[in-house]
Amino acid sequence: MALIRTRSVRRAVAAVVAVGSAVALSGCSQATVEQWTRWGLPEAASDRAPFIGNLWSGAWIASMIVGVLVWGLIVYAIIKFRRKSHDEAPKQTQYHIPMEVLYTLVPFLIIGVLFFFTVQAQNGVLAKTEAENPHQIDVIGQKWSWSFNYREASNPAVGSDAHTVGTIESIPTLYLPLNKPVRFNLQSADVIHSFWVPDFYFKLDVIPGHPNSFDVTPTKPGDFLGKCAELCGTYHAQMVFNVKVLPEAEYNAAIKELAASGQTGDLVAPSFPTTGPKKEG
Repeated sequence: MALIRTRSVRRAVAAVVAVGSAVALSGCSQATVEQWTRWGLPEAASDRAPFIGNLWSGAWIASMIVGVLVWGLIVYAIIKFRRKSHDEAPKQTQYHIPMEVLYTLVPFLIIGVLFFFTVQAQNGVLAKTEAENPHQIDVIGQKWSWSFNYREASNPAVGSDAHTVGTIESIPTLYLPLNKPVRFNLQSADVIHSFWVPDFYFKLDVIPGHPNSFDVTPTKPGDFLGKCAELCGTYHAQMVFNVKVLPEAEYNAAIKELAASGQTGDLVAPSFPTTGPKKEG
């Protein structure tokens, strides 16, 4: 009788979960459903995204397997060892060597596997491009905006370096060529920042006195949002920038336009260039 009741409860729970999932998904847009298939990640827009995307998916799958196993053991223990009468006391066991060894080794095994795949993903996203002359952009993080140096003097289609200086009042735009490798050279003018374009699935710290560098190839045209991912002070939340990924010809034209407007030359990281809101009066 108890077994029949248990089966009935399981079937009822499964039915409720299935109906709830169907109702929840039916009210979602196609874009939202597709994002759920990526475990909440935005659509990938760079060649480095698969490394982080696969690691993210693997971590979710591993977590779900562990969760289902733990929940299953909890439910099993509740049903199997439930008290059948008020006078009944469960058998007391001082120790159980095989069980203790198991629940000590399994977490180390899980950590080891996750560590292995994390190192692989890290090596993948930090690997340098094989292209001989990638586009080079020097990124300067400053309180509280971004400046971009486009190193295009050796590019015959542009012919000069150009730059963009951002402020809180004037959000800067970062131009990138579609399907062309770009090398970002990161510098900080003051404190630690973090250069992050969420759709690229990658971010890297911008540390004062410690230049960082990474390569990426944008693979999706369009407009994206970049931001600082490191709490860097009062106006950290406003330290954002726009990203425009354009066909190479349009990218070259955009950089030439910056140069024609007078934004040429080498932009050097100043010392503590606070770019907070201007005070009235």
